[in-house]
Amino acid sequence: MMKRPDIARKLFHQYTSKLLLEPINRKIYKSNLKHNDNITGIILHCRFFTHSVRALSSTDKLPENKTTQSENDLNPDVKIIQPGIVPKESVEKTAITELPIDKSTAKAVIQETHGEAIERIAMGKDLIVAEPVRSKAEVKVEPAPPLPPPPPPETEKKEKKTAKSIIQEAVEKVTKKRIRVDLTAASVERNFITPVRAMSDFLLKPSDLENLRATKRRSPYENEPPITVFWRKDVEAKAIEVWGSKETLSKELLKRDLERRFYQQNTFTTKRKLRDFRREKDHQRELKMVETAGLFGPSGKVVLTAVAINGSNFLFKMFAWIFTGSHSMFSECIHSLADTINQLILAYGIHKSVQRADSDHPYGYTNMKYVSSLISGVGIFCVGTGLSLYHGVTGLLNPSDIENFYWGLLILGGSLASEGATLLVAYNTIKKGAEKSNMSFTEYVLRGSDPSVNVVLLEDCAAVVGVATAGTCMALSSYYNSHIPDAIGSLIVGGILGCVASFIIYTNVAALVGRSIPHEYLEKINTELESDVMIRAIHDVKGIDMGNSLIRYKAEVDFDGRELTRSYLDKQDLNLLLEEVRNFKNIDEFEAFMLKHSENIVDMMGGEIDRIEMKLRKKFPDVRHCDLEIL
Repeated sequence: MMKRPDIARKLFHQYTSKLLLEPINRKIYKSNLKHNDNITGIILHCRFFTHSVRALSSTDKLPENKTTQSENDLNPDVKIIQPGIVPKESVEKTAITELPIDKSTAKAVIQETHGEAIERIAMGKDLIVAEPVRSKAEVKVEPAPPLPPPPPPETEKKEKKTAKSIIQEAVEKVTKKRIRVDLTAASVERNFITPVRAMSDFLLKPSDLENLRATKRRSPYENEPPITVFWRKDVEAKAIEVWGSKETLSKELLKRDLERRFYQQNTFTTKRKLRDFRREKDHQRELKMVETAGLFGPSGKVVLTAVAINGSNFLFKMFAWIFTGSHSMFSECIHSLADTINQLILAYGIHKSVQRADSDHPYGYTNMKYVSSLISGVGIFCVGTGLSLYHGVTGLLNPSDIENFYWGLLILGGSLASEGATLLVAYNTIKKGAEKSNMSFTEYVLRGSDPSVNVVLLEDCAAVVGVATAGTCMALSSYYNSHIPDAIGSLIVGGILGCVASFIIYTNVAALVGRSIPHEYLEKINTELESDVMIRAIHDVKGIDMGNSLIRYKAEVDFDGRELTRSYLDKQDLNLLLEEVRNFKNIDEFEAFMLKHSENIVDMMGGEIDRIEMKLRKKFPDVRHCDLEIL
């Protein structure tokens, strides 16, 4: 005799075994098991099972080799459903007591029949819901059509979701959302740092940098190999590891900075001189500029010649003034003294203007020529004009006895010859410079292209006119035996000096404020730049005359992205790129691919800018600094 639970267990086992023998049900079960790894529930409509159990509820024996129902009754439904399609409430509300089998027995039978572990089981009047154990690696797929849920109560009517909306929600959950770039956030996570900065800013040794991640980047300097850089966050982490904390590192940096400043203020070592000498030797263009624009160049020779002649004239005129007491001779004496001092200032400006650029003056010292010329103009105006006018007015108000002007006139004649020779040298130098710049003589002088030579030219012109005026007035005073012509000559010389000084001040102030290069020359540079295949257009163009025949050119450039990309692809194997793209399995691989080649294209853009700048400097040697900005 079998007990009631054993009878129910055997009946349930026969029922589930018969279910799997049905061709249609077996096909559905295996198909879902093979292609749907996300099996979440099995619903058994147990009409046959429940009716059989009820029929045998009054007996303890189970007939052997007989079935309790006809073959047609063995037609239960088996369906694979998603969680939540059959409401839990509808299962729990049914009468569990009507089934003569408990949950543990049903769970054990289903596990034996289906060969998989059951996590949860719910039993109702006409159905049993069994949910297998799911692994974490299971992936959701499109579910089979679910059983229609029981109608919700009138008080809780929920919006029905279509199969399309359910699939859309599942896809949105699976799809990875990319993190967009936040341009407003400040970050140095991906910044690079050079080995020099790593050692100077974070006080690391070369041995500390050996095990850090390093990469090669394009050098910012012309004709230089790629430089090695490290990730800034790795360098910061290594510095904290070496020094213990950020506070200790900051204290050490402050201490070394004070030591460095003390060393710079009190030490000028031979090592620095040798380093500067090597740098000078490596730059042949700058050495050539020193030879052509320094004290031994055309401008320097003119100024040194003027210093020697004006110094000699000052001495001779001073003796003549002491001997004759002439007011005109005194004005000429002061004139020669002012010219000598001003031309010494010009010589210093020429020497300083060819000094190499440094960290304090990244664009060099070319403006020193204009500064010294401006100081010279102010000196002529204050000293030369002021003293000449003062002495002329004093001569008119306080007449003095007329002395013999013979020696004075003789010295003025010699001064006229020497000043004329200096004037001729300055004229020839300016003429050559104007021809080289494709400018007329007058335009070259008015633009102040070579301010030092212009000052010498104008001073010598004033000196020649002043000597002629002083000699004429002295001769008239001697002829008429009157002091008035001599005093008037002093006033005329003072007026000439004032006009020359005003012109010098005006031209040099215009150059110091910032003066554009000639429009025709600027258009030639623009045409050459726009003709490059990589450039679509240029905007906000500026060409500034820096002096010493040097130009600073600046423009905002609109690059042709297609041509730049095509040039990059010309250097790649497109077949390999295509094969790499075809092997992508997710968006992460595609994103890494795009980031890699985008970075390479940006690096290539920097190389193209260097190429264009080099081409401009080759065709226009006057372009010393070329700044091209990407629009």
